Amino acid sequence: MTTLLRHDVIVREGPYTRAERDAVPPNGRHHELLDGVLVMTPAQGVRHQSIVGSLAILLADHAPRDCKVLLGPFDVALGPASILQPDVLVGRRTDFTEIDLPTAPLLAVEVLSPSTRLFDLGRKKELLAEAGCPSYWTIDPTRPELTVWQLDNDRYVAAELVGPDDTWTATAPYPVTITPRDLIDD
Repeated sequence: MTTLLRHDVIVREGPYTRAERDAVPPNGRHHELLDGVLVMTPAQGVRHQSIVGSLAILLADHAPRDCKVLLGPFDVALGPASILQPDVLVGRRTDFTEIDLPTAPLLAVEVLSPSTRLFDLGRKKELLAEAGCPSYWTIDPTRPELTVWQLDNDRYVAAELVGPDDTWTATAPYPVTITPRDLIDD
């Protein structure tokens, strides 16, 4: 069954496999699997992409040699039924394959949008926690505000809420200083 949700998100009930997801013809959308459900979200706008790019550059500039920073869409394979594509991810260089990251990243980041907010703060966040991703950050581009989620057992807890003009220094996955407003290139 295909369902069109708000903001042009298409959800197809499954279960879908990775091979079936990969066989979907290109349509300008991101294709993710959440528990075997195919979720197709539209391309994002300029502000979203600007934040993603600025953050990826900042993270890459401070990354230790054994870490790699990538922009989405790039597959994070948490199992045969859950293939996620975070906006930005940090992983150990040795964990990446040519086509995916077949384990939990050290950090996954999502820039929230009307089309992805429910997934990013819902099941996607839960899947990353269950897989053992130690840090998950969400950025609300309308404020702009950064929420830092840290893994506590198998759930995320909000560890920091960084306001637009606040300066915060991450300790994980490595030290980097962020001021959310500086990520916007308006």
